Amino acid sequence: MDNIETQDEAMSKAARKKMARMMKMKGKMIARKREISMKKKASPEKILKRAQKQARDIFAQKILKGKNKADLSQSGKVDLEKKLDKKKAVIKSLAKRLIPKVKQAETARLAKQKEE
Repeated sequence: MDNIETQDEAMSKAARKKMARMMKMKGKMIARKREISMKKKASPEKILKRAQKQARDIFAQKILKGKNKADLSQSGKVDLEKKLDKKKAVIKSLAKRLIPKVKQAETARLAKQKEE
């Protein structure tokens, strides 16, 4: 998974086909590793990544004005990505402010998991 784009970014047809082939081969292994890692506390890097994703999603919703991101065409997704890339600095600062909220959610998730 070296140069594979993240799920929230627009992908070309070739990249989507490549991802589909890879997931068919490694999907079960990835799912198992995810299941194991979800039992552990998230690292600070992972928490930062989650905060950045939340910040990016917040801005995407503002740009889309209530429309669903999944309903966009491939070109619509590319346009959205270009608009979000222009707002990288603002997204980064919002992500920093979201970190305590993400940490709190992580603590709550782990507490809930211990109850079960």
